[in-house]
Amino acid sequence: MSFLLDTEWARRLYHEHAEQMPIIDYHCHLDPKLIAEDHRFANITELWLGGDHYKWRAMRANGVAEQYITGDASPWEKFQKWAETMPYLMRNPLYHWSAMELSSAFGIYEPLTGENAREVFDHCNSLLADPGYTARALMVRYGVEVVCTTDDPADTLEWHKKIADSKFEVKVLPAWRPDKAMAVTGGQAYLDYLKKLGDAAGVEIVEYDDLIEALDRRADFFSKRGCRIADHGLSRFPYREASVGEVHSLFTQVLAGGSIDADEAEILQTALLLDLCRINHKQGWVQQFHFGPMRNVNSRMMELLGPDTGYDCIGDYRAAEPLARTLNALDSNSCLAPTILYNINPADNTWVAALCGCFQDGSRPGKIQMGAAWWFNDQLYGMEAQINALSMQGLLSRFVGMLTDSRSFLSYPRHDYFRRLLCRMLGRDLEQGLIPESQYNRVAAMVEDIAYRNAKSYFNL
Repeated sequence: MSFLLDTEWARRLYHEHAEQMPIIDYHCHLDPKLIAEDHRFANITELWLGGDHYKWRAMRANGVAEQYITGDASPWEKFQKWAETMPYLMRNPLYHWSAMELSSAFGIYEPLTGENAREVFDHCNSLLADPGYTARALMVRYGVEVVCTTDDPADTLEWHKKIADSKFEVKVLPAWRPDKAMAVTGGQAYLDYLKKLGDAAGVEIVEYDDLIEALDRRADFFSKRGCRIADHGLSRFPYREASVGEVHSLFTQVLAGGSIDADEAEILQTALLLDLCRINHKQGWVQQFHFGPMRNVNSRMMELLGPDTGYDCIGDYRAAEPLARTLNALDSNSCLAPTILYNINPADNTWVAALCGCFQDGSRPGKIQMGAAWWFNDQLYGMEAQINALSMQGLLSRFVGMLTDSRSFLSYPRHDYFRRLLCRMLGRDLEQGLIPESQYNRVAAMVEDIAYRNAKSYFNL
């Protein structure tokens, strides 16, 4: 299939090089329990629509009632409403993603519509009854070599242990996501979390240093379970300096149930983030920063459905200066770990790519990386813009490539989508003479590196 491959160079790069490379999905939100138990999906609706807030947003925009999205409608009724939405998705990334998912997993190449929905529904469900369509089998089908999930420091990682003990051929590793430890304005929910974290670490958290000790111990535990990556999700990037005494006093105030204002919260979050980054460096982990979203902006639907249901959007927070100061503070103290930066606002592309160049130190290729186009940018034009910004300000050849950032076992075609786009862009450069034809072999090696080898080396996998 020549989808996106509009030059002979692109087709050669893809079919001879990109297509055959294994997948390293170094950031996703798959549930390790489903992998450990080799979950068998009851129907295509559970596998394809369950938890997919991208599709939910599109259905709402198409006038579909919530009953058929997250409500009590039957699996068939929900699938039918999605099928009826599909023809209205042209130029939305879901149009391409969905077509690639249906074709790669189920051999369906005809566009999904309301008219053929029942036929597709029954066909997919018949295949899902086969052992080749369990959670593990789908990962193997797509050529996945490594998956890194997203896990809280207080997690027991019991499912990861069961996966490892089962000798599953795909390596499934935990990734450290300490966002809850940063939620200092969370009131009782935060205090409850500190109790849970302390219990997991065997530390009674009665002062700030106890929290850091608990996190330190849990990081050791994660490393023993194979963790290579820390991930930090931030709406606003904090940076407000204060004395050690002030930080400790503010944390004591939080522990006592007292309230702190926005500036005081930023002081505490700055100290916590820097200490977490020091832990990342100590463990030898790569750290990722996902920053800039506005979360749960629809309060009515947040109350009704909870978080991660499709009510987040792009924020326009000031981030360049606090991020630069964070990286500088870590670099000045010789504890800046390899770092990947993901901006959700595409207006930030160029400065993010340029900032990475300020903290490369020659210790390893691409130590500080601009991450793949994230979330709302994870589509044809967003990925192209990210690749162009990275290319202009840094070294595309050292890029660690694509990830799914998904909760779905059908999202691996996003890697294929990215690879096709990459080959299209480089193929056009060869076609137009922007890269000499004599350098084709170097370009081919570059494609394989970005698709697979760079990530394998960068994350020590």
